[in-house]
Amino acid sequence: MTKPRFNLLQLWNMSFGFLGIQFGWGLQMANTSAIFEYLGADADQIPILWLAAPVTGLLVQPIVGNLSDNTWTRLGRRRPYFLIGAILSSLALIGMPNVSTLWMAAGALWVLDTSVNISMEPFRAFVGDLLPEDQRTQGFAMQSLLIGLGSVSASALPWMLSHWFGVVNSLRSPDEIMTIPWTVQLSFYIGAAVFFATVLWTIVSTPEYPPEDLDTFQKERQERLGIRGTIVEISLAVKEMPSIMRQLAIVQSLSWAGMFCFFLYFPPAIARNIFGAIDQNSARYTEGIEWAGLCIAGYNLVCFLTAFILPRFVEITSRKTAHALCLLCGSIGFLSLEFIHNPLWVLVAMIGVGITWASLLSLPYAMLMGGLPDQKIGIYMGIFNFFIVLPEVFASLGLGWIVQHWLGNDRLLAVALGGVFLLLAAIASQRIQEPEARETTGS
Repeated sequence: MTKPRFNLLQLWNMSFGFLGIQFGWGLQMANTSAIFEYLGADADQIPILWLAAPVTGLLVQPIVGNLSDNTWTRLGRRRPYFLIGAILSSLALIGMPNVSTLWMAAGALWVLDTSVNISMEPFRAFVGDLLPEDQRTQGFAMQSLLIGLGSVSASALPWMLSHWFGVVNSLRSPDEIMTIPWTVQLSFYIGAAVFFATVLWTIVSTPEYPPEDLDTFQKERQERLGIRGTIVEISLAVKEMPSIMRQLAIVQSLSWAGMFCFFLYFPPAIARNIFGAIDQNSARYTEGIEWAGLCIAGYNLVCFLTAFILPRFVEITSRKTAHALCLLCGSIGFLSLEFIHNPLWVLVAMIGVGITWASLLSLPYAMLMGGLPDQKIGIYMGIFNFFIVLPEVFASLGLGWIVQHWLGNDRLLAVALGGVFLLLAAIASQRIQEPEARETTGS
């Protein structure tokens, strides 16, 4: 079938759920390492506490991708997974700030990340299902725009609650010292509501195309589902991986290794290296964490704005050239933090990070889609996630040792190391050769 073109409102509706997904993920990225430190974690312990999250993504995304490729219900193909993930993620967001021990925090992160993955992977495939080839860059750019908007709101929310609405962090009750600040707790509760409401909006507003031959689809799905069928499908897909995915693999791996260094250590680095806080229970440390959240909001605001101009920039250059230049901007942003002592200048460094983030969330997927078979978009999007989570797994296992033995527990140096990875990714991206554009057909 020839896929109809979408107008701007339709593009907004089909991606609106990503605002909520990123709201939840933004709260996770901005606050989880701080929550670990509030509960007594040392710098070298933080990566291993994050380990369950990428391992879960490694397993969940290809399985969910295969399931969604072979699902058809009254809700459609991908939308049932949006709904399941939204319900579970909202419950996890409510539970996350109420933990009282490190093992509970690590477990809550695992549940939250698993739930977000259930919603996130089918959203990527959703764009490939519905949009014609020449609208995919625009579609993924719209996702970047909404991701930026969601992340800006989520990352800045604790700071806004404290400075605009006067939420007090010091006490939960007159005689009980609070472990996790009230601003963080309230932000997670608000995030739960936003996550569910935005995903529900996409489910209600955007229908999916049914399979052209439903009887054939139902027969084939029986072979592809179940434990054995899923393993066979994933193994076969890996073996037959399109060349564009192989080329993008090293770029994605290096890019996300760099971003994971940032996610793990940026908030504690700002609190300790820029604000000079030594004790995580001090008011100065909380101020630093809130400022880090504001800086994360800053780079997501840049991501939001970049999403408007990225499609035009791609037209002038090419997807791979635009992506390389965007990665270079983030590398400069990370490395420049080593030379910054004033908190305000951190916001300037975040401009480069925001440009990278906008590209990282859209251009690799736009390049990838042209080389994927229509009937296996979901499973290949899940496999593509390997190149995000594998470097995160390696970082979780080894970065703590590097930080302790090579970097002297300097959290800011760990962030700068991420800039080196982004630089290598920018260089590697020049080897990408995109497939020729084609008009895809529905399954």
